Amino acid sequence: MTTAASVERHYASAGIAERILAAVRAANGADAPITVDALAPVDHFHGRGLAATRELVELLQPQAGERLLDIGSGLGGPARWIAAKFDCHATGVDLTAEFCEAAKALCAATGMTDRVTIINGSALELPVPDSAFDRAYSQNVIMNIEDKPRFYREAFRALRPGGVLALSNVCAGAAGEPYYPMMWAATPATSFLATPEETQRQIVDTGFEIVSFRDTTAELLPAQRRYAEQLRDSASPPLGIHVFMGERVREAQRNSARSLEEGRISMIEVLVRKPD
Repeated sequence: MTTAASVERHYASAGIAERILAAVRAANGADAPITVDALAPVDHFHGRGLAATRELVELLQPQAGERLLDIGSGLGGPARWIAAKFDCHATGVDLTAEFCEAAKALCAATGMTDRVTIINGSALELPVPDSAFDRAYSQNVIMNIEDKPRFYREAFRALRPGGVLALSNVCAGAAGEPYYPMMWAATPATSFLATPEETQRQIVDTGFEIVSFRDTTAELLPAQRRYAEQLRDSASPPLGIHVFMGERVREAQRNSARSLEEGRISMIEVLVRKPD
């Protein structure tokens, strides 16, 4: 099995959109509207959900009328939320076909099909034209990418001159391998962590100009500790990524908090620019 097929298998499951919509209606009422805000507790596929998307948006600064590219768009939650809140158009590309099917269904449910385009494809061969986007972003995707220079080259190609790319990445820590399973991989076989220094070098070698490059590990550690305690002491809430990923997320989140605490992983937030 290829690495791409193994990654897709890790994430894929049937009936994702149906399970999410059923959970949202059970939590909010059968007649409650399906909006980007109603879906937000479950369709932002990141450890800190909507909070992480808000932080990335502060870095990205999308403007009305712009075209955005979400590389590794998952269920399309961030793409829908950003398009709705900032009056722009977002295109999401994701490797997992079941995620793309669910994203399209959730776009239809929220009335966002005219503002969000979802494409099943690889980050290493983005099915988009050259210089087509004003801004791009990727959240917690590159850990599944072995050929990271190619990932950055494809993002560079897709951006117009002067366009910016915002990244939220998990990086390798100094204390050894993280504890598995993690959210992005059950074993090290599909986990490819670079150090912050390697990441910075790869980005610069691609041709990007670095606008900002921050290690956010210390900032995020208290929230990870609180979340790990909640997972240990209480049942899963009605809405969350466990709705489509299953209860395995509890162990993955505990391992993430433990790995961050022990310095086995680190977190970075990056903004880079394609020169004019």
